[in-house]
Amino acid sequence: ISGYMILFLYLCLHFHSSHHHTTAALISRCTFQSAGDVAVLDYRAPSLAANSISTHFSGDREAAVVLDVACGTGLVAQQMKRHGFGHFVGIDGSQAMLEVARESGLYQDLKQCMLGEGQPPVQWGLFDVVVFVGALSVGQVPVDVVREYCKSTKPGGYICMTTRSNHDNLQYKASLERELKQMEEEELWTCVESSQVEDWERAVSEQEHGYISGAVYIYKKL
Repeated sequence: ISGYMILFLYLCLHFHSSHHHTTAALISRCTFQSAGDVAVLDYRAPSLAANSISTHFSGDREAAVVLDVACGTGLVAQQMKRHGFGHFVGIDGSQAMLEVARESGLYQDLKQCMLGEGQPPVQWGLFDVVVFVGALSVGQVPVDVVREYCKSTKPGGYICMTTRSNHDNLQYKASLERELKQMEEEELWTCVESSQVEDWERAVSEQEHGYISGAVYIYKKL
């Protein structure tokens, strides 16, 4: 497979939730995110996030309500379904991707929303789990979006976030971690996991080779 195709798949997997309208226009023409596409990039973030949530969540999984932020076509819900979760609400900026997610039959509700633009279109204090996979990276959404979606989590609920650790994303990752720490100091939540993963996904830039690293964070709302 060509480097250009790998780059295109990368863009489709990572920029579906962007608040930039130019990116949304690109993604409106990209509606796959299939198992084959994920295999090409060896994109592990959805499964890693689902595994981490499964490790920490001890409640009734069938009854738990999960908010999948920047849900794309439903990769995270697919993985969480394997761990026994069954009630999903999805948010994404791309109507085309939401249509694919709707066809999956995994979601009880789907909402179109450009992250970082206005209030989240969900009720505060409603969700047992809130998940951000593929959205928290440079050029996509501001780091303070996690503060808004923390409000949608029930006390005692979990917020799971992922980000890349490659060179282009290091400044964003540092800003994100400062925000997460600040929210912990404000006693909004407490950290239950912060994991660095070496083989996150296949590198796509000419400056990087092999695999790039990434991180999974899980916080419990107080």
